Amino acid sequence: MKKFAGFVKKEFYHILRDGRTILVLFGIPVVQLLIFGYAITNEIRNVRIAICDRSRDEVTRQITDKLLSSGYFILDEYLQDINHVDEIFKKGKVREVVVFEADFARNLEKHGTAQVQLIADASDANTASLIVNYTQAILQDYISRQNAHNQPQLRIDARVRMTYNEEMNSVYMFLPGTMTLILMLVSAMMTSISIAREKEMGTMEVLLVSPLKPAQIVIGKVIPYVALAFVNAITIIGLGYFVFEMPIRGSLTLLLAESLLFISMALSLGILISTLAKTQKVAMFISVFALLLPTLLLSGFIFPIENMPVVLQWISHIMPPKYFIIIIKNIMLKGTGFIYVWKETLVIAAMMAVFIAISVKKFKIRLE
Repeated sequence: MKKFAGFVKKEFYHILRDGRTILVLFGIPVVQLLIFGYAITNEIRNVRIAICDRSRDEVTRQITDKLLSSGYFILDEYLQDINHVDEIFKKGKVREVVVFEADFARNLEKHGTAQVQLIADASDANTASLIVNYTQAILQDYISRQNAHNQPQLRIDARVRMTYNEEMNSVYMFLPGTMTLILMLVSAMMTSISIAREKEMGTMEVLLVSPLKPAQIVIGKVIPYVALAFVNAITIIGLGYFVFEMPIRGSLTLLLAESLLFISMALSLGILISTLAKTQKVAMFISVFALLLPTLLLSGFIFPIENMPVVLQWISHIMPPKYFIIIIKNIMLKGTGFIYVWKETLVIAAMMAVFIAISVKKFKIRLE
């Protein structure tokens, strides 16, 4: 029994000396709990809205102040013309436009009812429903307080219009994120094991004695997978269009070009992982587990980024899937052109260049 206790003690020492084991045991659960705890929420916060006030009276100002003081909404801008609603939605910042009818206060006083239109960007159906429900609740609270001192009872008629997804089809929200997740993980996984495989199989010497430069080897590793992953992207887009009836309202050529860019970026990230990993198992672990949770939680795929704490919002800025999901929704659902997605395109291209540059720098000229 004493020998067994000594063996167990030795195992404790062995585990405590291994920093990677301690990280897996204690670090990862803490990080996952914090991310899940803050990212997974059904509440909305800091949602950008626009106001189109065609009445400009005291009542509409009070309602606007009540909306903005609730803590749920941030005023992005005042619209002078309701015809600008589609344009402001295409910019991607505003989630809802509140439109007050002309003579709002007079209609409320004279007829006992006034109309307000709530126009929501339903490319994310769940978030749009929450935003509209929160807005209606605030309007109802305002009119209930007014009715406590008024007879007869007043009423605000809220007319709801969902844009880009009138039927509130949930597949419109999940399909762009699923496309991004598949392309990101599969592409990164394919290339992450390439150089690691060369190291394990001992064939790296063949590459090292060849006249090819490190940059040529790294880029050469990426190119074959680009064609294969692009076929995968075409298949996914085809399934989304023909099977799930996901519309493609924008340019198909632009959508394919953006998909090709994103694939190239994901493959470059996979190459970077393979240059850092010593074995195929480590490379696959990083490419799957280290990319899966951030892609799901911090890209805006499932949970709105503006609902998260500021720290997680900062982290989301370095998540490539976030930008590709924005691009897909803009092209497929909103029918926008390159002028509305050029910033996201530039970010993805810059990330690809950074990943390739680091991969070349990390590539070992001599085997360790």
